[in-house]
Amino acid sequence: TGKHLPEACAESEELGAAWVWQVEHNGPWRWEVGQNAADGYFALSGPTDVDHQWLKILAPGEPFRTVPVSVTLASTFTAAVANLTRYRRATRRAHPDNASPKVVFNDYMNTINGDPTTDRLMPLIDAAAKVGAEVFCIDAGWYDDGGDWWDSVGEWEPSTTRFPGGLDEVITRIRECGMTPGLWLEPEVVGVRSPVAERLPDAAFLQRAGQRVVEHCRYHLDLRHPAARSHLDAVVDRLVERYGVGYFKLDYNINPGAGTDWAADSVGDGLLGHNRAHQAWLDGVLDRHPDLILENCGSGAMRADFAMLSRLQLQSTSDQQDFRKYPTIAAAAPVSMLPEQAANWAYPQPSMTAEEVAFCLVTGLSGRLYLSGYLNRMSADHLRIVSEAVALGKAMRTNLTHSVPSWPLGLPEWDASWIALALTGPEATFLTLWNRSTEEPQTVLPLGLFTAGADPLIVKQVFPTGLSPWPTTWHADSGLLQVTNPTGVIGARVFRISSVVSDGARIGTQ
Repeated sequence: TGKHLPEACAESEELGAAWVWQVEHNGPWRWEVGQNAADGYFALSGPTDVDHQWLKILAPGEPFRTVPVSVTLASTFTAAVANLTRYRRATRRAHPDNASPKVVFNDYMNTINGDPTTDRLMPLIDAAAKVGAEVFCIDAGWYDDGGDWWDSVGEWEPSTTRFPGGLDEVITRIRECGMTPGLWLEPEVVGVRSPVAERLPDAAFLQRAGQRVVEHCRYHLDLRHPAARSHLDAVVDRLVERYGVGYFKLDYNINPGAGTDWAADSVGDGLLGHNRAHQAWLDGVLDRHPDLILENCGSGAMRADFAMLSRLQLQSTSDQQDFRKYPTIAAAAPVSMLPEQAANWAYPQPSMTAEEVAFCLVTGLSGRLYLSGYLNRMSADHLRIVSEAVALGKAMRTNLTHSVPSWPLGLPEWDASWIALALTGPEATFLTLWNRSTEEPQTVLPLGLFTAGADPLIVKQVFPTGLSPWPTTWHADSGLLQVTNPTGVIGARVFRISSVVSDGARIGTQ
């Protein structure tokens, strides 16, 4: 999903119909839209020969199961996405985190950046706990002694130089602060300098013509092989049982190519087998550790497909470091994933203005709040804004986990001045608005269900409460909401919208 998504929509305004589909596979896929002599069509599949070097030879009577796909039909694109959202929620793996997604602090983005030490982590842990974070995840680098770990990973043993008192000391502090400890892990790769590369047989890695595939100084495990699976199971079980890790951020940062020709009819066939074995391995991890929370990072959402998201509890939506560019990503994310799975980085910094701090946090509140930033260096006023966002995120959880998305201003464009995402649940609709241009301080939003003659609308700014309110005017005769940013700077706000008669009024879902 790095460039193209395994989901799309075909909509006909003339027919009043919209088809939305997704290919549910964590490997190669294809969808196409076309027209033949009879009518238009769309075709969905997993790997193909033309695109992915996939070929499978079947003996007489031998079955083959294709990768799953799902399709929904509704009157509009928004309604079809709502259908797909409900389907995803109904068919994902059961997990305690599904109903009450925890607020995560991760030390990476625009903060420690993969260079953790005890001295750097301790004040961050205290600050994250103080604002109300529930998980503290130590990101990349915790296993590195030499400072050049890219091609040596694979054993996943804690560094002794980074943590002179042991990783236990840091994990204990996280737990004492009332948070669940987490670690970054890139399970499918083994560096060419890693001792694991010598211990495992060649058959435990993706191969071409009898040679291990090497990509960016790393080998890629073939999870069809029991030795590869046993190695990863031992890593996960050790970290959970020895250190009490309750959260893993699972990353994936190489591209191993078309697949493997070992024990396969084609390289694509070998890769399909590995992809399915990977799914089974994830299921096995959660079967053994049912409370363990797994984040799907995938190099910043480059593997954000439903095969993964039906199993894993949250998805890092991007590695975008510029907070001004992130809203387009965050607002569009619910097309591809559940709103409560969309972990949008909120990385406020001490050098930011109060409006910029709030802007970052609004992005986080548009899905699952995912914190970073040097909270330990922030002023008391800025920390109050962060704490307020965390408290609101927790208060919105029930609504979030039952919500469906809509886009009053349409799906966001990359350079749009105004971006809007509405998440409508049983309690209310929460409208997230970003204004990224001081030259356009006002916008007008058509709010779907609230048409002429509707009951009066209650529009309340719920975040941030300590900064300038954005005036709103509801035009009941036209069903339009006018919003103004009077601050003279770019900004973002969260509004709670409901009607006088029905506090759970819905927007744009029919």
